[in-house]
Amino acid sequence: MAQADQGQPARIYGAAARHMHWITAAAVIVMVPAGLAMTYRGDTLNIWDATTNAMYSAHKLFGFLVLWLVAGRLAYRLLKGAPPDEPTLTPLQKAGSHLVHWLLYGLLLVVPLLGWIGVSLYPSLTVFGLFDLPALTAPNQQRAEAVLEIHGKLAIAMALLACAHIGAALYHHFIRRDGVLRRMLPGLK
Repeated sequence: MAQADQGQPARIYGAAARHMHWITAAAVIVMVPAGLAMTYRGDTLNIWDATTNAMYSAHKLFGFLVLWLVAGRLAYRLLKGAPPDEPTLTPLQKAGSHLVHWLLYGLLLVVPLLGWIGVSLYPSLTVFGLFDLPALTAPNQQRAEAVLEIHGKLAIAMALLACAHIGAALYHHFIRRDGVLRRMLPGLK
């Protein structure tokens, strides 16, 4: 957590937390539509070609990387903490903010983990024909379909929750004009 000049805790997140936040946000913004596009192409249109395989490989690789990024981000958060809540927030807003943040952390871990379990069950662990992700379980296609369906539904729930998070940050920035969004903006000291 960044410190203020007088030894008081700063009201902004530390640089590492802000960087991990924005990388994670960019990954979600890319991964959810990419996941929808690849499953539409493969499952709905039944097009299984080099493009579809590349889309699945990219999704697996980035999902695997997001899992470890978020695990590191969560470890950082647990070790370093977060700045104090924005003082203008009501108790209900504080509770809602904390709930949304922890739900997002949970989904950001569970969604890629379920994807990894799903491709382990399928099995479809190869990434770009270059290497295989480690298998987490023995193959079972019926279970794979169930796990990947849950993975997809939770990814949509995560995207909707992220939209609510973004909406709240924009509301605070443009309507309430408080420091909620500023706490996470890059480039602050």
